[in-house]
Amino acid sequence: MLPFFATLVTATDEDRRAFETHPVLIDAVAHGMVVERYRALLLELYHVVWHFNPICALRRAVSMTSSPRSATSSTSTCQEEKGHEVWVMNDLEAVGVAAQLTRAHAPGMHTLALNGYNYWAADRRHPCSALGMLYALEVIASVYGGPFASAIRESLLLDGERGVSFIDSHSTMDATHMAELRLILNKVPDPAAQAAVSSRCGSTSTISLASSRPYERAG
Repeated sequence: MLPFFATLVTATDEDRRAFETHPVLIDAVAHGMVVERYRALLLELYHVVWHFNPICALRRAVSMTSSPRSATSSTSTCQEEKGHEVWVMNDLEAVGVAAQLTRAHAPGMHTLALNGYNYWAADRRHPCSALGMLYALEVIASVYGGPFASAIRESLLLDGERGVSFIDSHSTMDATHMAELRLILNKVPDPAAQAAVSSRCGSTSTISLASSRPYERAG
């Protein structure tokens, strides 16, 4: 029998291909973004990153009653993400958005849907569903973060890490996290938990594609 991680990669391959061939992603990696589009993207990303650790904390709390052994399985990875919303805020300041405007920004409906589903799934479906969210986001960051950051840096004439620190750093950090996550996922033996992880990967990619529509290049 294949390890669960290998099964998950195969099961979510279609979602990954749909994401990587989406016109918005292809255009952004090839040409970068104008500053208005990049600001809008980072403002939504800020709210996704801000909710990451609370969702992981909810997962641990629910797991303590349903599956104590798995309650701390991804604790180190989640702790490493703590405070990373500040990185996004700093990048926004570098492209002209003040911190108070970032905090006051009302996220769009797709960001609300993504975060709301993450909380619901961790609390009501299965706590391990949060691992599916983690897997999907780390695949996106580790595979596409580097090329996207380079395209943004070139199109907006940014200097070094200024303005792209979150996305660029996660392209390398999440490659390491993925190796750690593989070990965690291979310890998920329960079929119900595995199904929750697989389903969460697909919905994260679907909502991410839906949320990209406002950033499509005009014309």
